[in-house]
Amino acid sequence: MAKPDTLPQPNGSFRWVQVGGRPALVCRALEELAPHLFTTRHWPLGASRTGDRTEAWDDLAQQMRIEPDRLVRVRQVHRADVAVRRKDDRIPPDPPQADIIISNDPVAALVVQAADCVPLLIADRRTGSVAAAHAGWRGLAAGVPRVTVEALEREFGSRPADLAVAAGPSIGACCYEVSADVRRHFEAAGFHGADLARWFHTRPQPTATNPSLPGLPPTPRAEHWYFDCWAAVRDGLAAAGVPRDQIFVAELCTASHPGALCSYRRDGAPAGRMAATIRKVKVKT
Repeated sequence: MAKPDTLPQPNGSFRWVQVGGRPALVCRALEELAPHLFTTRHWPLGASRTGDRTEAWDDLAQQMRIEPDRLVRVRQVHRADVAVRRKDDRIPPDPPQADIIISNDPVAALVVQAADCVPLLIADRRTGSVAAAHAGWRGLAAGVPRVTVEALEREFGSRPADLAVAAGPSIGACCYEVSADVRRHFEAAGFHGADLARWFHTRPQPTATNPSLPGLPPTPRAEHWYFDCWAAVRDGLAAAGVPRDQIFVAELCTASHPGALCSYRRDGAPAGRMAATIRKVKVKT
């Protein structure tokens, strides 16, 4: 069991909890609305030997207090496809292909997995609808934050002003070096100079909480950038109408913390995965 003083400290919008004897991260604002959590590498899913096995998902379902077949998963493909789970829907035999899940089903828990990409959890305090989304750089270029908000509006009548959003641990600009091709994808998607200037840096951006990954180039490489996916998420949600003070980013870099968080960039193929999961909001009447 990881002790609280050995875990990296998120900003004040998040806190560590113990779930089944293992650490998980929760968002304080979202905690008031919906059962949710972000797992760590201490969970079965975070161990490479069980990362894709049934018992890892069964364990997560147990901790979310649902039956295993009520854990709504998708085949993530690094795009902005949406899967809709409505109350009383039949359970499909195979997970659909998508990176965004939205639902109003009170007996289901939505889940996405990540090992550097941004996991997003969203709760609507008015309608009770929820969403889980997975966004790497390709997903962010495809507009995952905006598409998720629009899908909640379209399918469940959500209003952006009623949404609370939590972005869990993901790779930060302290470590995430990308090529010029990544920047060109954002340009081709219609993002403008001011956005690109905020999201792409010529040098790594370490902080006291998130040191840079060892082995980064000692001097900036031509046509390479350090991508700030946290800023891209905040800006994308705000552009979709979500108030900035209702957007919460944990600001924990997965690559910076090998003892607690899974990172494909740091560990390669053996890296485990972390889950972000949420159940329908408890609407107050």
